[in-house]
Parts: sequence; C-alpha cells; structure tokens
Amino acid sequence: MRHILSVVATACSVLLTTGIAQAQEQVVNLYSARHYSTDEALYSGFTKTTGIKINRVDADDTGILARLKAEGGASPADVILLVDAARLYKGEVDGLFKPIKSKVLDERIPATLRSQPAADGSTAWFGLSTRARVIVYNKIKVQKSDIDTYEELADPKHKGKLCIRSGSHPYNLSLFGSVVEHLGEQATENWLKGLVANLARPPKGGDTDQIKAVASGECDIAVTNSYYLARLLRSSKPEDVAVANKVGVVFPNQKSWGTHLNIAGGAVARHSKNQANAIKFLEYLTSAEAQNYFANGNNEWPAAKDVHVENPALKAMTGGMAFKSETIPISAVGANMPKVQQMLDRVGFP
Repeated sequence: MRHILSVVATACSVLLTTGIAQAQEQVVNLYSARHYSTDEALYSGFTKTTGIKINRVDADDTGILARLKAEGGASPADVILLVDAARLYKGEVDGLFKPIKSKVLDERIPATLRSQPAADGSTAWFGLSTRARVIVYNKIKVQKSDIDTYEELADPKHKGKLCIRSGSHPYNLSLFGSVVEHLGEQATENWLKGLVANLARPPKGGDTDQIKAVASGECDIAVTNSYYLARLLRSSKPEDVAVANKVGVVFPNQKSWGTHLNIAGGAVARHSKNQANAIKFLEYLTSAEAQNYFANGNNEWPAAKDVHVENPALKAMTGGMAFKSETIPISAVGANMPKVQQMLDRVGFP
C-alpha cells in the first residue's frame, strides 16, 4: 500500500510540475500575412531577446480577417500582421483589433503611419515598414519627365501604354484612396476614367508581372510596389536582373505632395489572451534590429523614426538620395476605400 501511495504521489507531483511549466511558458500566437522567408530572423530574434515563444499561423490578409471573425472570442490570436493599409483599416472598423497604449510604439512610429487614436489615447494598429507605389517605364520609348506624377498616368498621350493590376487590389485601393485625399473625389474619378482609357491590356497578374510587361514591350508604363522591383535587382537569376535593368523607375510627385507610401503593419487581436506579450512583440518589431530585417530581408523602408539602413537595391532605385513621401495619415487613406470602390464600379475599372 505504501508503495502504491508513493507511486501515486510521484505521478501527481510530475503532473503538477508539468502543468506549472506549461502554465508558465511565455508565448505569443501570431496570425501573419507576411510570407517572406527572411522574416524568420525577426521571430527567432524576438524569442532570443525575450524568451517568448512564437506560435505562427500563415494566411493571406483576407483569410486572416475572415478567420478572426469566425473564431470570435475563442480565437487564440494575440498579434495580427497584415501587409496593406486598407486591410488594417478594415480589421479596425470590423472590431477585430484591441486598441493598446504603448509609449514605445507612440515614440517610434510616426502618427501618420498608425491608426487615429481613440479618445483614451489608445491605438488600434501601427505601421511597421513602408513600401512606395512607384511607376516603371520603358527607358527607350518614354521620357521620365512625361511620367513623373500619378496624374500623368491618365494623360491621353499615354493611351494604350499602361499596365496595372486589378483596380480593386488593396495596393491600388490604397493608392487611389491617397489620390482622393490630394485631388478630391470628382477629380479622382475623372483620373480613374483616364487610367481605364490608357490601359494597354485588361489588368492581370501581380506587380512583378507589370514590370515584366514593360520590359517585354507589352506596355510602356506600369505601377508597382517598390520592393518588387528591388527583388528583381537583387535576384541571383540573370534573367530577373535583365528585366530590372530594362526599365526606369520614377518616385512620383516629388514636386508636389510626394510619393504614396503603403505599409505593412501590426495590431493586437481583440481577444488576445497574452496581451502583454503581444505588445512586447510589436515593440520589438520597431527596434533597430527588426527594422533592419524588414529593410534588408524584404526590401522595405523602416517605419520607425531615426532608423537608417543600407540596402543596395533601394539605394540604386533612389540614386542614393532620399525621396519625398506623402505625409497624409495612412488611416485617412483606409477610410476612403468604400468610396473608391464605388468609383471603380462607375468607371468600369476591372
């Protein structure tokens, strides 16, 4: 009997110790739309710095937002990483994020790259890296001065020359939402009509496809996010580098409001069970170490203040010079999404 009691006591002790260990394990559950292998360094760096384990679920932005809605209060998610301002804004208005207060995040991320604060000073989401919406062009057929503003994309002189992905893709919705802020609704709708009139082909493919279409001569001008061109420039494949070298690049509107910046950003999930760890993770992503991973791993610019990086492709694209970017709040761009979609329907933008 004593032996049996001893065995039972030992077993209970082991179970109790295991349970305590599991309960004390520090974790953060991440839903991420960032599918970049170079981001692995971000996650391992965070765990090494804090001892907090990351459990990650990968999906696209739309899938993540749909999953959060379906899971409701039972969702295990702590941190959400999305790759577009329009999607971050949608997650906010759908009530999927938990507004937080963080002195670190407020100090490091410019006000224009985060959601509008609530009455209590809390913030729903923060930009963590930026990418420019640039214009690429055929260096033989097009003069840079003829395409150095977004407005000129709609100029009749470019009829039949423009390649661009679907108008309703979030990258374009964000650009168009930005134009609304600068030009107003009626002028933006007229501009969108001009884009449709200038299409060289119906919109198809992603941003890299638009660059390749210019290089192949299918069209003369195209719109792309900057990091797609930077990837081609840094590629180990000679054919990719050849494509990049065939096109010129313009950072539009340097003499007016500046080039449109989109963001990749993060938020704490509404029903986070590990909120303190979630905030620590977001704060880590604004550190100089993490911001350099964003820049050198995926060719994005830092969102955090006073972080400087050296990326040869980004330097080549800008000629080593700083470019002027727009300063309107990215949250205002997101708020324009519904009216932009209505404009696209009215002008027949595919």
